[in-house]
Amino acid sequence: MNDLATAPEAAAADAEQAGQGAPRAKILLVDDEPKSLFALQELLSQLGEELMIAQSGEEALRLALKNDFAVILLDVRMPGIDGFETARLIRNRERSRLTPIIFLTAAADEMTSMFKGYEVGAVDYLSKPVIPDVLKSKVAVFVELHRKGERLRESEEKLRRLAAHLISVREEERAHIAREIHDELGQVLTGLKMEVTWLAKRLTDATLLEKTDSMCKLIDSSVGTVRKIATGLRPEVLDDMGIVAAIGWQAKEFQKRTGIRVRPKLPPEGTKLDIDVSTTMFRIFQEILTNVARHSRATRVDIDLLVAEDRVSIDVQDNGVGIAESDVHGKKSLGLLGIHERALLFGGEVKIGGTAGHGTRVSVSIPIRNKT
Repeated sequence: MNDLATAPEAAAADAEQAGQGAPRAKILLVDDEPKSLFALQELLSQLGEELMIAQSGEEALRLALKNDFAVILLDVRMPGIDGFETARLIRNRERSRLTPIIFLTAAADEMTSMFKGYEVGAVDYLSKPVIPDVLKSKVAVFVELHRKGERLRESEEKLRRLAAHLISVREEERAHIAREIHDELGQVLTGLKMEVTWLAKRLTDATLLEKTDSMCKLIDSSVGTVRKIATGLRPEVLDDMGIVAAIGWQAKEFQKRTGIRVRPKLPPEGTKLDIDVSTTMFRIFQEILTNVARHSRATRVDIDLLVAEDRVSIDVQDNGVGIAESDVHGKKSLGLLGIHERALLFGGEVKIGGTAGHGTRVSVSIPIRNKT
């Protein structure tokens, strides 16, 4: 066993030292016969990938649990857990459920074994002794597919990180603009009203007093607009009092603005979460309410916010027209896509469901990051 493991490990070290560009794909060879394993190693070592070996189904399962393989070559006849059972167990695990499995067999009942192999998830079936060029070409195809999948996952991860950065930058910019509008413009308007008030106290002409009164009302209206704009960009209640108070405030504002009755069920205030998590949940909640106002034709919305030790969850259910399955995953459902993406950035989950005429329910759960 040690001798069998030494060759691929040495080959891996040599390849790394040689400075080969792309990371080598992992290939798992499973066979209880040392000679067969050695022959496979010698044959596939020409591909320059990382070969890992197992001499039993149990050992193969342990390796599949810890590694992502481009392809698994699996002997059918082994003592203990045979190849069929090993393949079935590999397929049942989330990490390896899509890993290609090629069965190798020298069994006489080849046709029966072949059908059974495909039933448990094999992508190909080769009889021993294998034809070297056929085996290498098949393995090479799956290695290339694996590499393309890895590149796709890396691209998705980069796009997700970019999206997270853009969201973070946008929130920071919103907060900055909100502070500037509230503090700078608010102070100017307050000062202007004080000047007009001072002037009004020194006037006796009724027409001029009426004009200054009109100016004060216009300034008051402008102050209200400034506060509304600043709050829309970044509500102070979210930063000052936390997610519970912010959800309660937004629910009241939504009911006041739309006339849709809102019934919030909120935990006690005072819980302070990571500001990024709080902001994400609050923006998701805003997007949910926006969809309710635009599409649901609802008269009531029930809100249930839960803040636990390890996660924050919100459940929003309306009594509107419902949502079709095609709309949940539709390409034009940018609002729902935004909800999913925001939650995914923090490892969260989103569930959306509805029945025609019986409303829509959106449930979002996001893990809470421990603050040190």
